[in-house]
Amino acid sequence: MEKKEWYLEYEIAKNRPGLLGDISSLLGMLSINIVTINGVDDRRRGMLLLSDNNEQIERLESILHTMDTINVTKLREPKLRDKLAVRHGRYIQRDGDDKKTFRFTRDELGLLVDFMAELIKQEGHKLIGIRGMPRVGKTESVVAASVCAHKKWLFVSSTLLKQTVRNELIQDEYNVDNLFIIDGIVSTKRATERHLQLVREIMRLPAVKLVEHPDIFVRYTEYSLKDFDYIIELRNDPEEEITYDIEDQQFSQSDFSGFDF
Repeated sequence: MEKKEWYLEYEIAKNRPGLLGDISSLLGMLSINIVTINGVDDRRRGMLLLSDNNEQIERLESILHTMDTINVTKLREPKLRDKLAVRHGRYIQRDGDDKKTFRFTRDELGLLVDFMAELIKQEGHKLIGIRGMPRVGKTESVVAASVCAHKKWLFVSSTLLKQTVRNELIQDEYNVDNLFIIDGIVSTKRATERHLQLVREIMRLPAVKLVEHPDIFVRYTEYSLKDFDYIIELRNDPEEEITYDIEDQQFSQSDFSGFDF
């Protein structure tokens, strides 16, 4: 039987010397391998396990529930958030009302890049939006995630160096393995009809598309936030409010030249 990954997370109820050793020994006796282990948030420990026998996992769960030193919080097939929690020692914050919205701050850029890289690696259509104030690190994080995912990125519109607006792509650039990056403000505030037509063509591709400022993008196009698979919010600090009034004003008053292709 093929080995299968599991995610075990438990809360430490009574911390004592040798607790981790006892759990590791139990896993060894049940022929369950530990792939990765790390502390997750406060007083929690997460493990990625590997087992070729589901009955052993059931036995493990039964035994763990008899222990008064720990409280099992999760024992399941690992989700992306579980793997990243073990890797980085903290969970990605998810919006309580909108489960597809994930929140990060600048001191979590490593976690953000890792999260986006895992999303970008996935094949097929995926539409990701990223919100954040100017100079918080949105575009740089996207490019870093593309590098981590070994993906070629294409700026359909951008303000990374200068305002860049693409009106066409060469044939090789329509590759579905590419990551297409669209700045929602540039594409809607400075767009020609040819550029918007290119955006529509790209949106129909079975590829990963990432839209900065998705709220502005949907305000002036036929798309809606329901079309997005993930929304990422990046802040300088957890209490920062993401607004677009200042950014709209800065954009409209900008007098530097741009690139049209």
